[in-house]
Amino acid sequence: MHLHRSRQHLVLAVLALLGANAAQAATPPNRLPGAVRGPVIETVYDGVSNDLLTAGLGKTGLMGGTPAYVNPAAPTAAELRRNAIYVNYRALVDYTAGGGMGVFYGPNIDIHGQDTLGEGKVPGREYIAWSDDGSGQRNVTLMVQLPDSFNPAAPCIVSATSSGSRGVYGAIATAGEWGLKRGCAVAYTDKGTGNGLHDLVSGVVMARDGTLLNAATAGTEALFQAQLTEEQRAAFNAATPNRVAYKHAHSQRNPEKDWGRHTLDAIRLAFWAINERYGAPDARQPGRRLATITPEQTLVIASSVSNGGGAALAAAEQDKDGLIDGVAVSEPNATPRNARKLQIRQGALQASVLGRPLVDYFTFANVYQPCALLSSQAGLSLSAAFWPAAFTTIAQLRCGALAAKGLVSGATLAEQADDALARMLAYGWQPESNFLQQSHFRFATNSIAFTYVNAAGRFSVLDSVCGYSLANTDANGNPTAQLPVVQAGIFASGNGVPPTSGVNIVYNPSVGGAKLDFVAISPSTSQFDFALDGALCLRSLATGVDAVTGAPLAGELLAQSQRVQAGVSEVLLKARLQGKPTLIVAGRNDALLPGNHTARAYYGANQLKEGAGSTRLIEVTNAQHFDGFIAFGALMGYDTRFIPLHVYFNRAMDAMWDHLKHGTALPPSQVVRTVPRGGVSGAAPALTAANVPPIAAAPLAGDLITMDGPTLTIPE
Repeated sequence: MHLHRSRQHLVLAVLALLGANAAQAATPPNRLPGAVRGPVIETVYDGVSNDLLTAGLGKTGLMGGTPAYVNPAAPTAAELRRNAIYVNYRALVDYTAGGGMGVFYGPNIDIHGQDTLGEGKVPGREYIAWSDDGSGQRNVTLMVQLPDSFNPAAPCIVSATSSGSRGVYGAIATAGEWGLKRGCAVAYTDKGTGNGLHDLVSGVVMARDGTLLNAATAGTEALFQAQLTEEQRAAFNAATPNRVAYKHAHSQRNPEKDWGRHTLDAIRLAFWAINERYGAPDARQPGRRLATITPEQTLVIASSVSNGGGAALAAAEQDKDGLIDGVAVSEPNATPRNARKLQIRQGALQASVLGRPLVDYFTFANVYQPCALLSSQAGLSLSAAFWPAAFTTIAQLRCGALAAKGLVSGATLAEQADDALARMLAYGWQPESNFLQQSHFRFATNSIAFTYVNAAGRFSVLDSVCGYSLANTDANGNPTAQLPVVQAGIFASGNGVPPTSGVNIVYNPSVGGAKLDFVAISPSTSQFDFALDGALCLRSLATGVDAVTGAPLAGELLAQSQRVQAGVSEVLLKARLQGKPTLIVAGRNDALLPGNHTARAYYGANQLKEGAGSTRLIEVTNAQHFDGFIAFGALMGYDTRFIPLHVYFNRAMDAMWDHLKHGTALPPSQVVRTVPRGGVSGAAPALTAANVPPIAAAPLAGDLITMDGPTLTIPE
């Protein structure tokens, strides 16, 4: 009897071994995704001296002063990473305690909203690689952060594609923080934009870690270098000295068309990193791992804000491998390809223009906004630190120049400004964003119009499209040489779209010689008018007709316009999310990416194409695009008027997690009615729960966002 039992056990053991071998044979080895060009750099952070979320600064350091470099002329890669995390974190959220940092969000706040995490440092591993075709010309940065709290028995991944044109740490404060706190791997990418500078005079370019390289010897390791021969560079420098090129504007790759693909590449790299750490050993190849943790068993949320949010939606549309389970995004840059049948109504007001591409509505704003900001309905709110008195005079001249060209109506300055603002409202902006027109023109509009026209048309820095170039400028607006000490830290301090870290937009045809665009004199007006001629040129390229006369373009301008319009067509989205559960959060006051062109238009188009069911729109009152601007207090006047939209991004992420993890129903599409902090700007009372009510599981009927046939109705 004993012998029989032994034989039985032996047979069972052999069968188990055969089964295990068969299972292993069916499991593929863990291989890098095809888009990744190695090697992958892995760094371990102990969570004490350094960490994934705060670079060792902790909550206190992130809310404090800018960390200093030991040698500002040559920061180390570790110092640049630290400062990049510091700068990007504070750029995306209101970093003041009164505005919510450390109370409603921040490294110290746990997943239940409680202040239990101390300094909030997160130990773990960071993996960085290139997504490239081998040429070194694409060089999209991919990064995965794998916290020590990751549970391979219940794996999860959150994508954190950078907002704006920021580097790979651009979403650290938003999707990055949320994912790390949940113990998820976080998949980042700079999506082919990033803070890539090429100094055309010195030949300085950036490495992936932010340290500086020489373009002549960088090979395939530069974040970006303009494709110029030495002869071309010398001739360009002689004609237009002291200029630089930037990746988003001058890569000649129209990176936006690939934002979804880059996000998917980052998620695939996350699966590789997870299996490299936790996959079963590969008996066939000692020291190697198997891809045992698969998409089927892993919860994956595609996420981020602004451009990163648009990239997440694009990734969900393009996800043919079933990697993504759900989507939660805030203020996404996402325009549907075809919104002709859609109608959008807010209260009794129906939008007359909607669903236009970013290049279209930004070049429109770049013409009219400098005049519209003088309207009494908008008003000058910026302090002299951001808006010197001379800018008001120049804005007045812009109004007069527009009137002289027949582009605004009115005999007085007030009438002209009101007409300019009315034109913007008719073109898709909402009255709730009027207050923001001045600050957005000061800090965003011209840079985005310039960058995206160049990117869509795949123009080289040599093209100097519409007469624009990039350079540092002196106190009089003249182009000057780069400052080496600033350039050394620009990986951390820059945002990828000049004006940034001393690099400004220059208008070359300015009367009397090239000038900073804000103090340029247009040839057609002989006046200081914020380079109106350049703005009209960009507008013409976007539309294909002369912005003043309406006549069709011809010659070189026509050819350039056709390139721009072809590039714009490449980036429009289908608004088909393959039934993936999706939450879209938007601020009603968003003046940067107006909802009628973005969140509302995308959601409405999705409803028309896929029907009601899986996608929700959460529109938040008293919320706009730049939470970081709230922290400036009296300098900008945002703090008394706007609540941080980031609170609702986190709540949307929580809701998506609960839906995917526990089957909790997603909240209905709705307007969330918040309460501004009020008080005196610069001394607004602290944010409280009363200011930021929850997303309702069962909203009042008057707060429901609804679709009736082709009409999307947003409650007033």
